[in-house]
Formats: sequence, structure tokens, C-alpha cells
Amino acid sequence: MKRLIAAALILATTYFPLIAAEKKRSPEPLKVAAATDPNDVDYEVITRIRQEGFRNSKVMETASYLTDSIGPRLTNSPNMRKANAWTRDQLKAFGLENAHLEPWGPFGRGWSYESATVRMVSPDTAELLALPKAWTPSTNGLVRGSVVRAKITKVEEIEPFRGKLAGKIVLMGEWREPRTHDKPEASYYDEKELATVGQYGVPKVEPSPYTPEAAALRAVFARTLNKFMEEKKPLAVIELTRPPGDQGVIFVQGGGSYRSGEPVGAPSLVMGFEHWGRINRLLDKKTDVQLEVNVKTNWHDDDAFSYNTIAEIPGTDLKNEVVMLGAHLDSWHTGTGATDNVAGCAVTMEAVRMLKAIGVRPRRTIRIALWTGEEEGLFGSRGYVKEHLASRPENTDPAQKDVPAYMRKSTGPLTFKPEYNDVSIYFNLDSGTGKVRGVFLQENQALAPIFKKWMEPFADLGMNTITMRNTGGSDFLSFDAVGVPGIDFLQDTVEYDTKTHHSNMAPMSD
Repeated sequence: MKRLIAAALILATTYFPLIAAEKKRSPEPLKVAAATDPNDVDYEVITRIRQEGFRNSKVMETASYLTDSIGPRLTNSPNMRKANAWTRDQLKAFGLENAHLEPWGPFGRGWSYESATVRMVSPDTAELLALPKAWTPSTNGLVRGSVVRAKITKVEEIEPFRGKLAGKIVLMGEWREPRTHDKPEASYYDEKELATVGQYGVPKVEPSPYTPEAAALRAVFARTLNKFMEEKKPLAVIELTRPPGDQGVIFVQGGGSYRSGEPVGAPSLVMGFEHWGRINRLLDKKTDVQLEVNVKTNWHDDDAFSYNTIAEIPGTDLKNEVVMLGAHLDSWHTGTGATDNVAGCAVTMEAVRMLKAIGVRPRRTIRIALWTGEEEGLFGSRGYVKEHLASRPENTDPAQKDVPAYMRKSTGPLTFKPEYNDVSIYFNLDSGTGKVRGVFLQENQALAPIFKKWMEPFADLGMNTITMRNTGGSDFLSFDAVGVPGIDFLQDTVEYDTKTHHSNMAPMSD
């Protein structure tokens, strides 16, 4: 809890050099002489924010409702709609204005699942832990079949399995050795590591699974495999959880397609390490393994558009100038999404709540955005940027058609919207529940002296690292792509990589 409160305090107070707040004390506003330096830190306001945060925090109430009461929030699912409506209403209750849902898209099909059970019925009976991949179909009732193994990782490996999978339950993938647990699962930056992160380092061109070309190959493979599975009709496909999943941790993302008209494949699940391994060892011994599988999923096709939650604290004399903060509200479907990214949503909501609670009247407007579609490709923030700030012509190069839109090469000049010059900066929080240790400036050297001054009041909270390095993978990239500074925060990862990121285990921060 203290980590989230501290993050909210940092977010709330980080804005002051930009928003040049006019302070308000009940019952009359406090008149303040103009600062000689627009980047001066207002320590009185910071003190009041800290007192509100540490003595009257609502951050865990917000986090609890989104995780425990609403739960998983897959884009365009019923739970996502609930989360949109609740965050809109909550921000309005905090005192923000213009709280509304803003559409983007179309995205595609909504999906949810009601239940998923897997049982071994021969040579033994056992309940097995497995969870369905998003956007895969139901089994349409209980099915039973023998298990066959398949390893298919690229298009060329599909053909040998033609005629061998119908009516079977496919154990997909290959075994890997269990990891040792002789090191702590949680990770925290020490002073030496922070010093290293603070050094830029010349970028190196190295092979990566995250290039546009690699992403295109994965997209083609997924469509081809889904089409094959639809045609050949195995009863179900069961994969081994990806590394480092073990000890009951299952990492689950998408399987079928959310795009109307594209193949969704067979009912597909991801199984826990220990149970998948048991089946695999039995097959090694030529033992016939019989499983029963029952998966019930639902499609939601009533609205192909998705929605961002937007609200703001209007400015005073410079109200047409805007400072933005945000986080993504969507999650995957098998955990509550506490660390990815209710933590970010709760912190950003708490930051604006605190500003309203102490009566801050900013000169510039502060706008909060809770995005959807981040997990599928930064869709919500990209849609917002395209509608409000700037856009480029669509890339129609056939070689780029299978590359995710946010990774495609830019084509043509930017077309700027009237609001473009109004937005000064966007702050993003999407790295789990760890303590905020600093900021990634995304190679924007002009921000370094400003942030150095801003961060001075937070030294006792552990925030003291400025790095020119780039980081990736979240909604600030949508703003950076059109030249609006997008800032992401450096955080301790805690158990983000080892346990809680896109998994069935997403515990609330302690």
C-alpha cells in the first residue's frame, strides 16, 4: 500500500512546474506572488499533498474495487464496460469535470469465459489446472479424448499433423526443465543498479523477438494455425505455460482472433507446469492418457467499439493548455490485473483526487485518461492521439499489412489537429506495483534539468534517478510517436516478471 501512496504523491506533485498551481485555502483562495522561476518547486503545496496522501489515502479503495469487485478487464468484455462506467463515475465523484467515455475503433469482438475444467480420467483421475486463452471458442459441453503431442512453432511445421488431430486433445509444445528457486522472486533496484540505469549507453542493433518483422511472422503463423485447427477439429489444444511459469503460475494471453471474420481456432488452454509435465511423462512411456475438457466461453458482438475513460481538472487563466497523465484500464482475463495495470489506474486516479481534495486550482488543465486496448497494441491511446493530436496516412505497403499497426513504419507527414499545441506532456504509469525510482526521458535531453529540480522533494521516497534511456511497451509511445513528450516511470519490478505479469496471479500490493 505504501508503494502506491508514494507513487500517487509523486504523480500529483510532479506536475507543479507545468501547471503553476494557484493554491486555495478554505474559505478564501491564497494569493501567491508570481514565481521568479517557472520551474520553482512549491513546497507548501507538496507538503499538503503528502499530508493528504499519507493520512487520507483512497488508493487502495480504488484498487480493491477494480480488482476484487470488477475483476479481469479484457478489452470489449462486459467487465471492461463495467470498469469504464465505474471509473468515469468515480472521477466525477472526486470532483473532476467533463468525465466521459470516449470511443475508439472499431476494435472487434468482445469475449469472456464462464468456466474451464480439465480432468485426467485415465490412467488416473485428477483435477488439472488450466485456463483458456482469450478469444477461443467453447467445447460446447464436456468432451473426452486421448492426448496426442504436437510441436508447431511455425507455418512449415503444420502440414505433418494433417489428419492426425481430429477428435484428439493436443498437448502442444515441448517440456522444459524446472527452474531452481534459490534466488528471491522479487527484484528491487540497489544504488549500483540505479547508477547503471542512469547511464545512457549507446544503442546496439541486436536480434530481437520484438521487431516488426518478427511480429508479422507471428501474426501470419497465428492465423494459419487457427485456420488449420478450425478445419481439423481437435477437441482442445493445451499448451505449457511460458517461462518462468511454475508453482501454479500460469501466463495466459490471446489465442483466437478478436477480428470479425478471422479464424478463432480450437478451444485452447494453457496448463500449469506440474500438471502438463505429468501428462508429458506418461506419453513418454507410451501410456494412453484420457482427458475430459469443458470450456464455456461467450462472444459479445453488440458493440465493436471500445472506450477510454477521460476526465479533467480545468485550469484557470491557462485552461486551454493541458498536462496529461494516464494508465491502461484493460487487462488479460485470467487474473484481476492488479499489477497490470490497476496499480497505474489507482495511482493516477489518486493523484487527481488528492489535488481536488486539497483545493488546488491549476493554471493549466490536468487531464486523466484510462486507456483500453493497450494489451492488444496501444489501441486506445493511439486512437486518442489520432483523434485529438496528430495522425499520419495509413501504411498501405503490402509488406507491412501483417505488422501490428503501432509497429509499422511511418508514412507521410503528420497532420496536426487543433489541440496538438495545447498538450504539453503525457505521464504514464504501467510497470507494476514497485516503488517509483525515477523517470525515463526517452532521449529528450531538454527535460533533464527540469526533472532534476522536480525530483528533489522526493529523495526521501526513493525517487532520484533520471535516465535518458528509452523504455517501451506502453501508452506513452503513442504520444512520443507524434512529438508530444511521453514520460514513463522507472519502478522496482518486484514480482512483475516472475509472477504477476499477464498471469493468473495478480495480487494487490502490500
